[in-house]
Amino acid sequence: MKKSVLLLITFVLALTLAACGSKNANNGGSASPSESASQSADNAGGDVSGSFIASGSTALQPLVQQVSEKYMAKNDKVSIQVQPGGSGAGLSQVAEGTVQIGNSDVFAEEKLKDADAEKAKSLVDHQVAVVAMAAVTNKDVGVDNLTKDQLVSIFTGKVTNWKDVGGKDEKIVLVNRPASSGTRATFEKYALGTKSQDLAGSIQEDASGTVRKLVSETPGAIGYLALSYLDDSIKAVQYEGVEASADNVASGKYPVWAYEHMYTKGEPEGAVKAFLDYMLSDEVQNGDVTELGYIAINKMQVKRDVDGNVSNK
Repeated sequence: MKKSVLLLITFVLALTLAACGSKNANNGGSASPSESASQSADNAGGDVSGSFIASGSTALQPLVQQVSEKYMAKNDKVSIQVQPGGSGAGLSQVAEGTVQIGNSDVFAEEKLKDADAEKAKSLVDHQVAVVAMAAVTNKDVGVDNLTKDQLVSIFTGKVTNWKDVGGKDEKIVLVNRPASSGTRATFEKYALGTKSQDLAGSIQEDASGTVRKLVSETPGAIGYLALSYLDDSIKAVQYEGVEASADNVASGKYPVWAYEHMYTKGEPEGAVKAFLDYMLSDEVQNGDVTELGYIAINKMQVKRDVDGNVSNK
C-alpha cells in the first residue's frame, strides 16, 4: 500500500515538473525589468506597471502632460501625475525623493548650489527637448523689437514708460517670475545677462498660463514666456532684431533658449525609465515636441554646456 502511494506521488511530481519546464521553454523565461520597460512604449497593457510623479517646470509641463496621457493610453498599468511648481521645486523634490522626476529649465548644478550642491550630484540628467523664451507684451504697447540694453533697463526699473523704447506713452507693468523659476533664470542669463529686480508695483506669477493671461489683459504689461505658450492674445517681440523661432534657435541665431531636463535620483528603472525612453522616441521628438512649440534635441545644430558656452555639434 505504501509503495503504491509513493509511486503515485512520484508520478504526479514528474508531470508537474514537465509542465513547468514546457512553460518556461515556450516563454523564454521571465522578462527582466529592463526588457519590460523597453516593451512598454509600444504595447498597451504591457508588463510595466507603477505610478510616479513628474514635478517642476511650468515651461515643460505642457509637453510632459500631453506625452504622459498618450503613454498611459498605451500602458494602462502605469499612472503618471504631472505637477507644476517651478524648476527649483522640482529639483528639490526629486533630490529629496518625494517625486520620481524633477522637470527643470536649468541644469541642476545651476539651481542646487552651496548647501544643496551634494543633492545635485545624486541626480541624473535626461534632456528631452529645447525651449526658447521670448519677451512678450500686451498687444497695444506698440513695440516689435527690444534690444538687450532696453530689456535690462525695463526689468531693472530704469525705464518705466514705453515711449522711452519706441512705444506709446504708457506706463510699463512688469510681470516677473519668482526666484525659483527656471524660466526666470533662463531669461536673466541669456536675454538680460544680469539679475532682474522685484520692483514695487510689479506682478510676480509662476504659472506660465497665468502670465500669458495677465500680459494679455493688463495695459502696458511685459513678461516672458516659452514659445510653447505663445498665442494671438499677446505680442512676442524680437530680440536684437531676431525672431524667436525654432529655426533661429536651432541654428544658434537666437540665444534665449535652454534645455528641458527631466532629472531622476540615480538611474531610472521600470516605468520611469520606460517613460523617459518614450519621451526620446521618434514618435514624441518628431511629433509632440514640435507640435507644442519646443525644439527636438536632434534638430539642434549647436549645443550649450552648464556654463552657457555654445559650440557647434
